[in-house]
Amino acid sequence: MAFGGAAKAEYPEKPVEMTILFGGTANTIAQLLSELMTEELGQPVVPVSRTGGGGAVGYSHVVATAPDGYNVVWNSNSISTAHHTGRVPFDHSAFTPIARVSTEIPALAVNSETGWDSLDDLKAAVEATDGRFNVGISGKGSFTHLTSAALFDAMGVGDKVAYISYGQGNAPVELLAGRIDAAIQWPGQFVSYVESGDLNVIAVTGEERVDILPDVPTAQEQGVDVNISMWRGLAAPAGTPDDVVATLQAAAEAAVASDDFQNAAGNVGFAPAFLDAEAFGALIERDDAFYGDLLQQLGMAQ
Repeated sequence: MAFGGAAKAEYPEKPVEMTILFGGTANTIAQLLSELMTEELGQPVVPVSRTGGGGAVGYSHVVATAPDGYNVVWNSNSISTAHHTGRVPFDHSAFTPIARVSTEIPALAVNSETGWDSLDDLKAAVEATDGRFNVGISGKGSFTHLTSAALFDAMGVGDKVAYISYGQGNAPVELLAGRIDAAIQWPGQFVSYVESGDLNVIAVTGEERVDILPDVPTAQEQGVDVNISMWRGLAAPAGTPDDVVATLQAAAEAAVASDDFQNAAGNVGFAPAFLDAEAFGALIERDDAFYGDLLQQLGMAQ
C-alpha cells in the first residue's frame, strides 16, 4: 500500500496580523487596506496597533515572529530612521518586502495669525526671534523630526530651532495653542484647519505639490533644496516563502487598485503608489542609504 504525503495547505489558513506602527494617516490607511486585503485573501487581515519608539516597538515585535506570512508590518521609511538613530539593532534586511502601497508628502504649517505665507517669511521670523524657534515633531528621531531638521538646515536657520515633541497633543492643537511656532505633519491633518482659516500651510517637502493642498508650493519652488516624502507598504520577517509573499503582494495590488482605496486617497491626503516586492526592495535599499547619510549630516545618527 502506498501512502502519499499530506497535501500542503494553501496559504492563508488563518488570520494574518498586520502591525501598525503609528496613528494618524498611517492608521487610517492601514485600517482600510486590511479590510480590502481581507476580501482578497479570504482570511481576516487583523490590524494591531503597536506604536512607540518611532516604529521600534512594532518592528521589534514583527521581526521576532515566524517567517510564515501570518505576521506582517505596515512599514515605512521609519525602518531606516529607527535603525540609524539606534532605536533598533537590525536594519531593513531583517524584513522581506511585500509591496509599496502609498506615498505621503509632509507639509509645513503655521498658525494663520502669524501672517507667514512663505518659507522666506518663516526664515525671517526665525532669524528675528529671541531665543529659540519651536518646531513640533512626533518624537525625537522620528520622520517628522528628520524632515524638519533637513528643511530648516537647508534654509540656513537650523541652529536657531528647538524641536519639541507633541506629547499627548497633535500638530494642529499645539499650533493653535501657541505652544509651537511651526510643525511638519501629513497634509490630511491640516486640511480642515486650513479650510477654517486657522492654520496656513506654507510648503510641502516633496518634488511635487499634493492634490489635497494644490495651492501650496514645494520647498524647491521656494528655493529650498529639500525633497523628502514618506512611502508606506508591507513587509514580513526575512525568510518568508516566495509564494506567500506573492499572495500578499497580489492582495495588496488589488486593494490599491480598488475604487475604495482610490477614493480614500483624495479624502485623506495620500497617493496610491503600488510597487511589487522586487521594486519595493530596491527602493528601500536606496532610501536607506539616503537617510543614513542625511542623519549623519544632521548629527542624528547613532
